[in-house]
Amino acid sequence: MRLKTWFGRIAGAVAALGLVGAAPPPAPLAHVAAPARAHPGLWKLQDRDTIVYLFGTIHALPDNLAWRTPAFDRAFASAGEFRIEVGNIDDQQAVAGALMKAGLAEGLPPILERVPPEKRAALKSAIDESGFPAAGFDRMKSWMAALVLLTVEFRRIGLSPEQGAERKLVAEWKAKGKSVDGFETAAEQFGFLDGLSPQAQSAFLAAAADTPGAAKAQFAAMLKAWQAGDVAAIARTFDDETTMSPELRRVLMKERNARWARWLAARMAKPGIVFVAVGAGHLAGPDSVLAMLAAKGLKPVRVQ
Repeated sequence: MRLKTWFGRIAGAVAALGLVGAAPPPAPLAHVAAPARAHPGLWKLQDRDTIVYLFGTIHALPDNLAWRTPAFDRAFASAGEFRIEVGNIDDQQAVAGALMKAGLAEGLPPILERVPPEKRAALKSAIDESGFPAAGFDRMKSWMAALVLLTVEFRRIGLSPEQGAERKLVAEWKAKGKSVDGFETAAEQFGFLDGLSPQAQSAFLAAAADTPGAAKAQFAAMLKAWQAGDVAAIARTFDDETTMSPELRRVLMKERNARWARWLAARMAKPGIVFVAVGAGHLAGPDSVLAMLAAKGLKPVRVQ
């Protein structure tokens, strides 16, 4: 599976699914050599009366991974607003309802016929191992079936959305009686996927079932880059331009990053301190939120 491509771009939707149906419990993740002091990337936009912190996250993590730092905690504690990718990520009823509404349909081709012949054996194996009824996949649109298979694979290699940075921060924030804002809802994220062409959805489905043994090694490289705060390595390990079609890059990256950058630029006109946490892949590379802010004359300063 090209985990780095899909994890870096649609893991917000995967994380929003949480524990789905018969998904297996997390397995222990192979040991990842962490840096002596983990320091995931954190940036600050500031003017006379406004501060916006930008933190790059991983949406699903192994259990009990230490990643918070004093600099992070000071920034998070100082904020009066908190914004993430999917504002209702912890509302499982809303997420499930949005998924069923957007992702199920009647009269679809059998799931195995939606991928090239050479990919069908791998897809059948992934479906058989998922623990979900095979017939149920025929009613899923291709993007939904891919999300389900990715969720199962994340659990299989030891990743838990409950341990993801957003879930932890949302719980902490709400424990203080504060509301969490989102750039998107789960329904909107599913809508982005639902709007993909049949060709792009087929590629997504085939990727979700491809070479599952590589997923653990791919995630280990991503986690190492994230813990080290290595932006170049994040750009390289979270995304691979050679495996993402122009359509997928436009829908899942460029357009979303552009919307977020516009919101951030406008937010600088209002006083206050805002903490923003989005997937680290959105803060790395030439089409990143940071690059788009710089193009608007706003230059975030790295604080961690």
